[in-house]
Amino acid sequence: LASANTQLQEEVFERMQAEQRIWQVAHHDSLTGLPNRALLHDRLEQALAKAQRSRNRVAVMFLDLDRFKSVNDTLGHAVGDELLKYVAARLTGVVRAVDTVSRLGGDEFVIVLHEASSSDDVAQVAEKIIGALSTVVNISGHPLRATPSIGISIYPDDGDEVFALMKNADTAMYHAKAAGRNNFQFFARKMNEQ
Repeated sequence: LASANTQLQEEVFERMQAEQRIWQVAHHDSLTGLPNRALLHDRLEQALAKAQRSRNRVAVMFLDLDRFKSVNDTLGHAVGDELLKYVAARLTGVVRAVDTVSRLGGDEFVIVLHEASSSDDVAQVAEKIIGALSTVVNISGHPLRATPSIGISIYPDDGDEVFALMKNADTAMYHAKAAGRNNFQFFARKMNEQ
């Protein structure tokens, strides 16, 4: 009886581990281990619900690496992948544990800053990100720098639901690229008119 009980416990434990692995794979980017689009959506929903109750602000940062395609095209995907892992680690190191850093795919990252007290604080985080990525990193003997273009939208000012905030942060990111890359731009209504 004791051995049957032990065997049953082991099977239950293995099953739980398998389910955990399935959840991990379904909700995380396989390259960087960061939350993927599905988990980002869920975390952003939760952040907005909490912000609504506590009358807080939430910032969404849409980040794209400048000229990343040329790294893949000239040095190959293995080098590009290592650069993405490096960027993921740098981004995670800059934000607080409560914030969410996710990778949508390619060289697109989205950061959710929970309880963003002011635009100045958000700008400070964006500056920190630019600083953290300004260092040259050596990957497979290639000195590389991954400068970001960052677009920022803020709840509730720039939208009150996930889709609007993501779209507006994405729009602001394109303006950051147009403004010469390696910078950040806050979303402004006039961007949509343009």
